[in-house]
Amino acid sequence: MSTTQVKGEKKTRRGVPRELIYEMRYGKPIYYRDYDKVLAGEKTLEEVMGSSKLQWWVISIMLSFLYQTLDNRRYAIATNEVGFQWAPRTWRNLDIAIFEREKILKEGINEKDAQTPPKVVIEVDTKADLRKYGDFMNYAREKIQDLLDAGVEKVIWYTTFDKKVMVAEKGKRWFITDWNEDVEIIDGINFSLGKELKKSTGRKVNNS
Repeated sequence: MSTTQVKGEKKTRRGVPRELIYEMRYGKPIYYRDYDKVLAGEKTLEEVMGSSKLQWWVISIMLSFLYQTLDNRRYAIATNEVGFQWAPRTWRNLDIAIFEREKILKEGINEKDAQTPPKVVIEVDTKADLRKYGDFMNYAREKIQDLLDAGVEKVIWYTTFDKKVMVAEKGKRWFITDWNEDVEIIDGINFSLGKELKKSTGRKVNNS
């Protein structure tokens, strides 16, 4: 979709096209990063919605690992900005979500956002505009708490800018560690992003 087309679409009350809304929290929109540059014609919608090479590489490695290790009779793995809605006018986009297969099938497979809470959510960085939050951590803490309150049991958040991983589990202490460390995903299955990246590329991954 071109920038010209975006400007012609149905807009929100603030005059921002709905396509530029990344998430919605109790009626308050969270826009895509650099959404204002799309409105100014400096960037296209595809540019602000796209993932960096490192982001999509990380997600592809994690998905490959999960498909090989998780019991697909018990769990369903969802990706590609999974929409999760747990309250009116409230939804979040999820990079990777692990659902209990029977529960998500019982809800029904259709064009609507999932309302069944995933067991585990895995995030890699974010595409959200962070200016109203001050920094990434304020946004991440809010989103994680929302997900846990909505019934998600564990949120694992990888950040490429500092090579860290934050783990937040319901009723347990949140912690941040290096992404080279093993992190339990679910059912005793451990994953080290740093080690898997090195195996997949044959070299140390940097951010440049």
